[in-house]
Amino acid sequence: MHLGLRGPIYDKIDLKEDADFGFKAIRASDFDRIGFEAAVAQVKERVGDTPVYLSIDIDVLDPAFAPGTGTPEMGGLSSRELLRLLRSLDGINIVGADVVEVAPAYDHAEVTTLAAATVVYDIVGLMAQQTSRGSSVG
Repeated sequence: MHLGLRGPIYDKIDLKEDADFGFKAIRASDFDRIGFEAAVAQVKERVGDTPVYLSIDIDVLDPAFAPGTGTPEMGGLSSRELLRLLRSLDGINIVGADVVEVAPAYDHAEVTTLAAATVVYDIVGLMAQQTSRGSSVG
């Protein structure tokens, strides 16, 4: 699944190709329309108990919250929204994760770095919860 997409769609083929590869997309603007609970429910229903690799592009955050990225794009999530989303993923079988697109050269006040570090901390917390419940983390 792709969550939090924003920015221009240059052609219908952009979304069609994602769908052809089996991805479901929930754009950042969709969170306003369907709500976080519905978005999280879609994720949980789709992934079920399967192992999940979670990849967070820090530029999912609006540049106001993560200016230190190479591809800033207006209309992203706030830091609070991203943390709410992550913290709602409890119960998902996360087996690995990464946080990408942090560009320290553009992160003069280290706001983006702080956001990325907090996201990593929350992901580790989710994975630790699984381990304490007996799930295997690979």
